[in-house]
This record gives sequence, structure tokens and C-alpha cells, in this order.
Amino acid sequence: MMSSERRLEITRGYAEAYGSDRGLSLFSAPGRIEIGGNHTDHNRGCVLAAAVNLDTIAAAAPTRDGFLVVRSEGYAPIRIDTTDLAAKRQERGATAGIVRGVAARMRELGYRVGGLEAVVSSSVLRGSGLSSSAAFEVLTTALLDALYNGWTLPGVQRALISQYAENEYFGKPCGLMDQTASSLGGLVHIDFGGEEPAVRGLQYDFAAKGYALCVVNTGGSHGDLIGDYAAIRAEMERVAAHFGQTALRGLSAERVEEAMPALRAKAGDRAVLRALHYLAENDRVAGQVAALERDDLPGFLALIEASGDSSWMLLQNVWACPEEQPIAVGLALSKRILNGRGACRVHGGGFAGTILAFVPDDLLAEYARRMDAVFGGGACDPISVRPLGACEVDME
Repeated sequence: MMSSERRLEITRGYAEAYGSDRGLSLFSAPGRIEIGGNHTDHNRGCVLAAAVNLDTIAAAAPTRDGFLVVRSEGYAPIRIDTTDLAAKRQERGATAGIVRGVAARMRELGYRVGGLEAVVSSSVLRGSGLSSSAAFEVLTTALLDALYNGWTLPGVQRALISQYAENEYFGKPCGLMDQTASSLGGLVHIDFGGEEPAVRGLQYDFAAKGYALCVVNTGGSHGDLIGDYAAIRAEMERVAAHFGQTALRGLSAERVEEAMPALRAKAGDRAVLRALHYLAENDRVAGQVAALERDDLPGFLALIEASGDSSWMLLQNVWACPEEQPIAVGLALSKRILNGRGACRVHGGGFAGTILAFVPDDLLAEYARRMDAVFGGGACDPISVRPLGACEVDME
């Protein structure tokens, strides 16, 4: 999970930043992939997700001065006074807001919060679609959990605290899928219908079946797309409100169709289409889980393709402006290369960034070569499922 070279590098970085490596601990939180359930989590839906073998790591030690000091590669140092954890307008959209929000929520819930010094490094590239933000949030929560609370927080609680920080302090109205997958690890089915997510672990070895999971970075970053993401949730909730609900969960496509004349006038056509995507996508997640459990890989892959097509046509999160459509280009090229084998879909939030593909082993070299030729060397990244979520790493 953390190579000796990476362990040595971050330990050395901590000593250079703070003058000593005494009392040091190492931590890791993985990125994640969304396999099924595109934009369903924020409306109490279901998802199929997995932690991956790319992670955000930290070397950290507690301090007595009450300041949270975090140094991340390529970013200005963050220094948060734990005696002042109120949200700051100037920190919305900034990493400092996440750190302050995590600490604030932990204290509000009765957990201990204290000073620390940390150095952070990540192989989950920002804007890659593997949720570098969730990995960082979960990692921050894990640091305070381990250093001040003896690793007593349940994994789902760490995820909820992380989501709170992103929603209320960072200002992005995300769902809970990313944080849950990063916190718990493995391949998981998550049902967000209750007060807390219900998580069920699954076992399936795609590699043993002759398939590689590939994430392709088609270009562009998620960083400036908060408004586009927020609109999806807002439009779905607008449809739900017509039926006296706060979320779409529990509605049917038949009820939406019956109300279409009023919904089109009240919420708009795109909101209606996005609601129809949600209702079918929730059912597809259940179908994907059932297919894996009965070892029906062709049936599973067909549902992945259906999810991608629905996101493209109904959810409409494949492009943000007509002039630049890298995800659509990536999907069109993938379909040409795979030619009815494997599957591909928009990955995660969409609009820019990555696609996910299930590629037969005998096509992997050609798939990677052709995707890299269009999107740049290294754009196609074969990944694997990581069984562990956020954790402390042995210093040795």
C-alpha cells in the first residue's frame, strides 16, 4: 500500500518541514471509483463503489499549541486555530475550509480535537475523478481520530464528518458516496436511504475474469464545476418537491410521467430527464449487484453500458460546453475500440475528467495505446480495488 520509497520520502519531507520526525505516525486514505449509481447518492439512492490503489498519505504528529498545520505538495501551508472553528467565507472552495470543517464537526459531535503538524502527499490527482477531495477529507478525519480519539470513530462516522466539511465549509453540495468508499475500502454497495448509509461489502475479482478496470483522464478538471454538480442535485430535488418529498427516492417513473406536463412547466425539461435517469439508475445498481453475486459478468457489463448511456442522454453530465467534450470523445472512442466487448461509462461527477472502462485483457494494450494517443501519454491508468479504507500505516 505504501512503498518503502514513498514512506521514506514523506518522512523526510516532514523532518524538513518541522525540524524533527519524533512521535511521527503515517496514514493513508484511498481514492475511489464509482462503478454504478451516477449522481444517485445525494437523493438517497444506491451506489456501487470501490476504493482503489491510489491514495493520499500523511506523516503527522500531535502538538500542544492547538494549531492544525498541514503542508501539501504544491499548495500553501494551512494553519488552523482550533479555538476558532467557525466557517470562514474566504475558505469556501479552499482546502483550509475542509480542515477547519472536519475539526469543527468532530468537536461538535463530542470528539477530541487538538493541534498537529502534518505533511500530505497524494497519488490521487486533483480533478482526476477519483475523488482526491474525499481522500483528503477522510485522511484529515483519520488523523484527528487516531491522534486524539484512539481510532474510536466508526468508518461511516468518519465519512459523515468528511461530507459535512465539504458541504458546509468547502461549499460543495456533494453526496456521501466518495467519503464512504474511501473510509471503508473494498468493493461496496451503499444504500443512502436511511439516516446513515447501509454498507454491504462484495467480493468480485475482475482480473480473474480477464478484465482490467481502467480510468482514462480525458482532460479538464472538476475544480471549477461546482455549479454544474449543484444543478443536478437541485433539479432532482425540484422534481421531488412537486411530490412533497425532499429527495427522489421512493418515486416511480410512472408517477413522473403522469406529472410531466406540470413538471416541465415548473422544473424544466432537463430536471425531468435527470429524474428519469435517477429512477432507472437506482434499479440498475441493484441489478449490477445481483449480477455480480450470481457471477453473470455479461449481464453486469450490459448494465454498466446502460448506466453510461443514461448519464449521456438523460443526466447530461458528459460535457459542460459544446466546444469542449473530452468525456464524450473518450466514450465514443472507447465504444469503437471495445466494439461490443467490455463496457465504458462516464465516471463520477462528470462534465470533465475521467471515464471508467472494463477492458478485456487481450484488448488492454491496444485500448491504452489508442486512448493515450488522443488524450496524452499515461491518460489510461489500469487500477485495482484496494481492500483497506483509511488506515494507519506501519512506520517500518
